[in-house]
Amino acid sequence: MSSWRDKILKEFTPKVSRLTLVADPDGLLLEEGILEGIRERGFELIPFEDHIAFRYAYESQFRSRWDRGEQTDLVVVLRTQTSDLGALPYDLLHAGRRLAFSLGEIFPNLSYPVVTALDRGDLDALYEAQKRHAPGQLGDNATKEFVLRHVFEIAPELIRQTKDLLHMLLRRHYRNQRIPKLLDERFIQLLRQNSLFNDWPIESLLADRESFFAFLQERWPVFLANETAKSSTGVHDNKDLYGVMSIKGPIDLPFDHDDIRVYIDNLFVEGFLHPVSHDSANALSKTWMSIGIQTAPAEDKSRRLVKLIASLKKSIPASDAKHTEWFQFARGWSEMLYLQNESSDAAAGDMHEYVQSLLSEVDAGFTTWLLKRYAGLVNLPPAPPVMLHHLPRFLVRQLDDDRKAKIALIVVDGLAMNQWLVVRSALSSRQPALRFREQSVFAWIPSLTSVSRQAAFAGRAPVFFPDSIQTTDKEPALWSQFWMDQGLTPNEVVYIKGLGGGSLETISEAISHQKVRIVGLVVDKVDKIMHGMELGAAGMHNQVGQWAKQPYLNTLLDILLDRGFHVYLTSDHGNIEAEGCGRPSEGAMADLRGERVRIYSDATLRRKMKARFSASLEWDPIGLPNDYLPLLAPSRRAFVNEKKRLVSHGGISIEELIVPLVQIERVSL
Repeated sequence: MSSWRDKILKEFTPKVSRLTLVADPDGLLLEEGILEGIRERGFELIPFEDHIAFRYAYESQFRSRWDRGEQTDLVVVLRTQTSDLGALPYDLLHAGRRLAFSLGEIFPNLSYPVVTALDRGDLDALYEAQKRHAPGQLGDNATKEFVLRHVFEIAPELIRQTKDLLHMLLRRHYRNQRIPKLLDERFIQLLRQNSLFNDWPIESLLADRESFFAFLQERWPVFLANETAKSSTGVHDNKDLYGVMSIKGPIDLPFDHDDIRVYIDNLFVEGFLHPVSHDSANALSKTWMSIGIQTAPAEDKSRRLVKLIASLKKSIPASDAKHTEWFQFARGWSEMLYLQNESSDAAAGDMHEYVQSLLSEVDAGFTTWLLKRYAGLVNLPPAPPVMLHHLPRFLVRQLDDDRKAKIALIVVDGLAMNQWLVVRSALSSRQPALRFREQSVFAWIPSLTSVSRQAAFAGRAPVFFPDSIQTTDKEPALWSQFWMDQGLTPNEVVYIKGLGGGSLETISEAISHQKVRIVGLVVDKVDKIMHGMELGAAGMHNQVGQWAKQPYLNTLLDILLDRGFHVYLTSDHGNIEAEGCGRPSEGAMADLRGERVRIYSDATLRRKMKARFSASLEWDPIGLPNDYLPLLAPSRRAFVNEKKRLVSHGGISIEELIVPLVQIERVSL
């Protein structure tokens, strides 16, 4: 078979049984490619996780259709430690066809505990390596080394010099690879067999992406100083130029090696490293090192913008890409938008045509990908979280790791990822000790507050709160109910909204009680700025920056961090600048009249409006109530008067759908 997925997908033939029950101890059916393959065959899938939530979805979406004589192919997936389906209700066991899949059947010669630890997206490379090399029966350590070599391209025995280790770390963290801890431990064990890297804090540099980038940032000025000294005196290593490093390890790194330079250039272009000032800036600006040196601010930004646009154009993910590839692309895309809005009017104007051309290509590619893969994101495991409704379950796992932990989730309503970069810059300038561990998650489609933010606090897809999907009034109850289902009491849970300005005494009082463990906070200032914005994306960028420079958000973080909370910040949706394509005259037809989306309860009415706006998109109610039918505005357009420009949300652009998830910590400097 050409893929490990073939072993599974061959079992799903339509019309064999309207109900298929699958024991899936290793979460194989929740892998993106499998989910897409199952849907392409006409099957729908529901995980059996929460008995009450499952019964609601099963009865309302499937049993009722079967009672009407409709044919569906439903897959119910049970995650269990074994291949036993006994935990499922009797009526399902009586009616369903039974299947079971496991990694042990697909990789019979490899250590099961090692393979189980892998991200399911890495199984393609492992399956191909197993076919090509036929390794025979391998134990734990041999499997770990096989996986390191053939999945992650890490051969410990070939890492003999500083450049080798640095290259491996750069490749890993630039790609944001998720390598299981047990593989890291084996790699370190092999690397420590000789004394070549005893001065490297390998454990932290492997596991902590932010620490690795900080490690590089501290050593970049040393490299520049040594290059300057070498060119003027021939002396390469001037110890007097070394400052005090907060991260231990070697001081002088070979940034100029061919294998290293390409990564360093990209890290500066994409904003992971930051240019520094230097006495010999004019001379060094004529070398490859110029991207990491501050010269004239306008020229620095313009140079980075040109390189970033070229890099993005070459790296648009394919239609079958993993969601992580879009997360990585969105980070660079946001940096481009940030630079464009930070640049002078003249520089931004010069690049406008290139950005618009790229924008059209990206929007088309992203829409194509969403149509294929979005439905599968809903049921992916919550660690790491992929969609907003995964966040509460992700936070539960943090509590499981530390039963004394306290957690605060801040949802900044309407904050796009490029605007998060504005906020981050303002926070860092006031508090250099803050460290940001950045991830991304998908908002819901349609990207509306009542859908997406409510899902984030409910910990469930919107289909499970149909009665409140038009409002956010039930958020406090949904947030409290989720945590009570996890065993917490009402006085351990806090929810406060309407934040963003004014006094913080209410929050201080609410979290001062010793029993408080979980805090949900809604900051709506950015959303208010957006809905009053008349100056487009540049005006939005400016106003968010002005707000972020005020002490409010810094003070809020101080209150939470001082009281020992683990702080996570996210957004329910982003925003874009859009141009009107015409205002529908629909009377009472639409249940919700958003600027980037219209919601209908009747497919015929939606079809009628689609006929008028042919470029709009009839979005299937994926994870939504069956009578909640979105009609999405065309790319970068809005359902307002033609030629009118505004900043809005509700659609499916990268800026609206991929939002930041940031863990914020305070470190010692």
